Amino acid sequence: MKTAVGTAINTSWSLAFSDFKEITKARLAVSVVFSSIAGYFLGADQISWLSIILLAFGGYCMVGASNAYNQVIEKDLDALMKRTMNRPIPAGRMSVNKAMAIAITLTLLGVVSLYYLNPKTAMFGAISIFLYTSVYTPLKTKTPLAVFVGAFPGAIPFMLGWVAATNDFGIEPGTLFMIQFFWQFPHFWALGWMLDDDYRKGGFKMLPTGKKDGATALQIIMYTIWMLVISVIPVFGITGTLQLSIPAAILVFLMGLVMLLFAFRLYEKRDNASARKLMLASVSYITLMQLVYVADKMIRIWI
Repeated sequence: MKTAVGTAINTSWSLAFSDFKEITKARLAVSVVFSSIAGYFLGADQISWLSIILLAFGGYCMVGASNAYNQVIEKDLDALMKRTMNRPIPAGRMSVNKAMAIAITLTLLGVVSLYYLNPKTAMFGAISIFLYTSVYTPLKTKTPLAVFVGAFPGAIPFMLGWVAATNDFGIEPGTLFMIQFFWQFPHFWALGWMLDDDYRKGGFKMLPTGKKDGATALQIIMYTIWMLVISVIPVFGITGTLQLSIPAAILVFLMGLVMLLFAFRLYEKRDNASARKLMLASVSYITLMQLVYVADKMIRIWI
């Protein structure tokens, strides 16, 4: 009897934890935390592990809150799409009130954690939640420009780490912001291309022309080029204390060329398989680029 009760409790906790990961989009939140920590290492003169813990915890809370608010707002639309119909709210496993309680709790925890680092970090975190939930989310069914608006909160994490380390916003975090800002267009448009049929069921307008056509693919190429250019700008010594060595810049440039190649392939073939390859290439690029930036700084300090 005790074994059965214990098994039931464990199963209940497991399902609750699974739904929590789903409502906060844990994989996305972890990737955002990774970007923030990379930005912190780039900005910090001395590493504080307490600051890293606060940044990671606060960052996860802010992203998790944004996603929870988003799923509350879009609960009826999520029920129409295959990729989202099994989310906790449309599937009936979580009430709207519970989801809102999670979102509000995470917002408060996130703001407080980031405020302990410095007020600017908390401010940018709060701005990202506001833009994501109050501007980007409602616009998704109105206009393709929603992706442009959504790129602002999406670009904050990389620069947020620098601000957390320095309590300052200048050319350095601005450059990190611009790199991730332009990166998001090829990334999300590739994703939008893959899921266009499903998005249409929910009424979402994610592609810039509204179609999987050459004009959309061309815009993907152009934004990838801008991303690539900005990613290597620090090598020229015009971005303050944010610097990049020539070998690191060459490596970043070559990685960007690979992503650009996948963008050209999408323009040529215009199929979902090519869009998927570009999306995966974009995820690899942003992660490896940030690692190169951090490793390059550490090597320069060591030398």
